[in-house]
Amino acid sequence: MIIERNMERTDLPLVVIPACFPSMVPYLERGLDEIAAKARVRMHTDMTLDRDEIMRRLDGANVAMTTGIHFTDDMLDDLAPTMRCITFGGTGIANFVGVDHAHDLDIMVCNAVHYGDNAVAEHTIALLFEITHKAGRLDVRTRAEGWPGSDITEIGGLTMGIIGFGGIGRRVAELAHGLGMNLTVWARHPDDDALRKLNARRASSIDDVFSTADVVSPHLALNDATRGIITAHHLGLLRPGSIFLNTARAELVEPGALEQRLRRGDVFAGLDVFAPEPLPDDAPLRDCPNTVLTPHVAWRSGKALDGIVRQNIRSVIAFLDGESYNAV
Repeated sequence: MIIERNMERTDLPLVVIPACFPSMVPYLERGLDEIAAKARVRMHTDMTLDRDEIMRRLDGANVAMTTGIHFTDDMLDDLAPTMRCITFGGTGIANFVGVDHAHDLDIMVCNAVHYGDNAVAEHTIALLFEITHKAGRLDVRTRAEGWPGSDITEIGGLTMGIIGFGGIGRRVAELAHGLGMNLTVWARHPDDDALRKLNARRASSIDDVFSTADVVSPHLALNDATRGIITAHHLGLLRPGSIFLNTARAELVEPGALEQRLRRGDVFAGLDVFAPEPLPDDAPLRDCPNTVLTPHVAWRSGKALDGIVRQNIRSVIAFLDGESYNAV
């Protein structure tokens, strides 16, 4: 379905939402009138990642509001004659849009920040609980087998190693602390006061985190400095029985290193992010033992979706007013 506003006003800029997740539609619909006070608006309510279809829908657009769409440099080149602003429904924009190339083409790029800190942190802990308490898998087995036996692991007293101490990393630390876990944190710019309040130990290095923690969870933005920051060497430091969680970005990990470590069968992983996405049917991770996989949904709570849309709309309005909000 296509929802339009002001399309007869050809004197106004054209804002296009080329595709959206169904769960985002009601939040976007509520904001259309605000944008329509300053622009023409066309919203496609279905989700597609087909390149040609995306380009067809964005033909002639001045502003694109996007979520989950990857823009290659060639796509940006083709859009550049009219496109002047792209908003992204998320924080980690680096693996969706070539920001530097967009800037070279005079295209403003805006993201959304801190909208899902709590949602992602809760999902991180949910993955941890599924690995240690197996509630979802035991539900399936109980229905199929009647009364299966299984041991569980208490997380109170375990050490959570957190790499990165921004909004999400800090919230994960708070939740883990509340569950009685010990904390080890590595960050380039740690907040010593916050660490003290959580009785967290400041790690000297990423090696320190991997060699001492029972659970390791990275929470770093993806950029040139962090891409591949977690290597096969680091994963090799995990002790048997350790757990690796990733709800940040798959590209933080050296390609192939996690699959290689998991095949040894003595560590566990809870993953919500992959490279590429969607995860291919023949991806090696699907066959790795001791894993819990979810399809990049940690950020998709109703509260978080509302926060994304509100920030993206604010970015569009600011751009139309000759200003900027959340520009990267």
